[in-house]
Amino acid sequence: MMSDSKDLPDFFENSPVDPVRSATGKPSAGPAKLKKKAGFYLSLQLIERFDRKFHELKLAGAAIDNKSNLLEAALAFALDDLDRGERSQVLKRL
Repeated sequence: MMSDSKDLPDFFENSPVDPVRSATGKPSAGPAKLKKKAGFYLSLQLIERFDRKFHELKLAGAAIDNKSNLLEAALAFALDDLDRGERSQVLKRL
């Protein structure tokens, strides 16, 4: 016999009970960062170089979860460099 739907928990309801913590005894990872897929055209040579470097870093034991995380770190680094203005290495390469 099916249970009454009133007895079933609503997992989408805001609740002080964390289902991950309840099930595993460990805190959940926290809120995920909002992400959006981006489309850019890159040279085949650059894509191959990026893929090769990602795999080299993984084989060397670097703590990189996926290519998106590596690309985010590299892009953040480049944007920080661009903030340096005339001293920017990125601007010198353009």
